[in-house]
Amino acid sequence: MTNSKRLIIGAAAALAIIAAAASLGSTIISPGDTVMIILHNIFRIPLPSNIDPRNISIVWLLRLPRVLLAFLAGGCLAVSGAVCQSILRNPLASPYILGISSGASLGAGLIIISGITFPLLAGLTLPLAGFIFGLMTVFIVAAFSSRVDKSMSSNTIILCGMVFSLFLNALLTMLSALFSDDLRRIVIWQMGSFAMRGWSYVRLLLPFMIIGLIGVIRNVKEMDIVTFGDEQAQSAGVEAGALRKKLLAFTAVLTGATVALSGVIGFVDLIAPHAARRITGSRHKYLIPMAFILGGSLMVITDLIARTVISPSELPVGAITALIGAPFFAWIYFRGKR
Repeated sequence: MTNSKRLIIGAAAALAIIAAAASLGSTIISPGDTVMIILHNIFRIPLPSNIDPRNISIVWLLRLPRVLLAFLAGGCLAVSGAVCQSILRNPLASPYILGISSGASLGAGLIIISGITFPLLAGLTLPLAGFIFGLMTVFIVAAFSSRVDKSMSSNTIILCGMVFSLFLNALLTMLSALFSDDLRRIVIWQMGSFAMRGWSYVRLLLPFMIIGLIGVIRNVKEMDIVTFGDEQAQSAGVEAGALRKKLLAFTAVLTGATVALSGVIGFVDLIAPHAARRITGSRHKYLIPMAFILGGSLMVITDLIARTVISPSELPVGAITALIGAPFFAWIYFRGKR
């Protein structure tokens, strides 16, 4: 089977998962009715008379935007993880290890504490802050890495990223302790959740996702070359250091906006790229879209578990992904050791 067919099958499965997740909850709605409600709101197709008007509001206003946000967020994190693993040639690399998510978390925490909004961009304040601080972290890590190691080897970047990640997490912890009135909001946000996320959150994430994905997809050929090593890339006319800086910037766009809108949700950026590589191989032309599909689907399933296991209460999505991802991380590590 060709990779193109695998992508088509994966996309179809993802649509089925989205429809199923929008159907399930405290009120179970048949998948057929869910699909009809979605088609009605998009294409104005007449609805059957037996569909309860309350179900229309539940699907279109509550569940579908939440499910779509989870899918887009998971896809953005998965693509970020695939990019980090490829350009750094490390199967355990991720935006979280490089400090991008810590920078985005600090930016979002400052916005929550201060209540500041950007003029004319009030609705975009939180994702913009996450993006700006995530991007700043990338530039600081890159600048520090180039000072330590002019060739900017992957090990140097990872080590510097981990150091800055710990430093930024410490700053956020101190701010949380100093501003105890906002501590609960920050803690809840850090655990990761898609609860009470409407269409406005989906619209906020879309421009950042589009910019980040276009930037990554335009460099898939160069990423294929860099995976063979810096010397081979240099001989092929690709400057590995400059490419890493550029792709880390696009990774900051994807991760920063996602973290700012949904909180800190780990391990999706580690699991999905490995699963995608098993299915499509290492060619980034196919790896990137498959990682997006798998990461989004995994996030939707995780969010479904989080909101249904102890309904009507919810579990933090980040806790569910950690329960799945931590054993997976250990398996990757020890398999590499063997």
